Amino acid sequence: MERRAFRLNGFLVLAVLIGLGVLAAIVGLGRGEAATAVLAIAWAVVAIVVLTGLTVINPNEAKVVQFLGRYVGSIADAGFQWVLPFTSKRKITLRVRNFETAKLKVNDADGNPVEIAAVVVYKVVETARATFSVDDYEEYVAIQSEAAVRHLATTHPYDSHEPARTSLRDGAEVATELTTELRERTELAGVEVLEARITHLAYAPEIAQAMLVRQQAAQVVAARTRIVEGAVGMVHLALDRLAAEGVVDLDEERKAQMVSNLLVVLCGDRAIQPVVNTGSLYA
Repeated sequence: MERRAFRLNGFLVLAVLIGLGVLAAIVGLGRGEAATAVLAIAWAVVAIVVLTGLTVINPNEAKVVQFLGRYVGSIADAGFQWVLPFTSKRKITLRVRNFETAKLKVNDADGNPVEIAAVVVYKVVETARATFSVDDYEEYVAIQSEAAVRHLATTHPYDSHEPARTSLRDGAEVATELTTELRERTELAGVEVLEARITHLAYAPEIAQAMLVRQQAAQVVAARTRIVEGAVGMVHLALDRLAAEGVVDLDEERKAQMVSNLLVVLCGDRAIQPVVNTGSLYA
């Protein structure tokens, strides 16, 4: 749908127009006042018609050209340009733009209410689509971004307790997924989404405290599990070394008591004060 409009250098067109005016003046002066007046009127009409086609294109800007309601092309070459006369020229910026969505309150995949927001970076790559396919491409991108963020939040949990499951806190994966979805949604409007990334993510205030306690409990359980694994390994190593070096010969009851004492020492969250048995003071 996008095509380049016919254009000429504006300074060249002005030079030709001035040259025609000088020529008309010379010819008119040679043929009398009446001829001069006619040529002056004719030159003025031509000049008015030609001047309606002049336009200025700024860097990173394009203009969509229409002639009597018909799309005739787009101009993206910066400078002083001339296009067909009596055409309307709508300016479209090609600069990279960005905006941040509002903080949305959505239920995640586990049904927990979360607050989420994202920043979207985009630019117009097809001016014809941005002008004619949608009413307002900026509003279109904003609405589609909000819809994509909502969809993303409902398909992933805030926290994933399974290694193969992606959570909203997995920044790189979630950003890639959001960017891909937004590119598909905004292609119709001639817009390319360069990047989309989550900027705000939190539990909703009504459950934030409960979820904080849950996260703390999960961390405590994970830490205790790690401590127990290490303690069991140390006890096993101690028993094997005692048996291998023949330091002491322990029966099953003594081994069980030793394992119990070592686990208490290694897994306790407080400093242990051992009781040393020195034997009887009296014979």
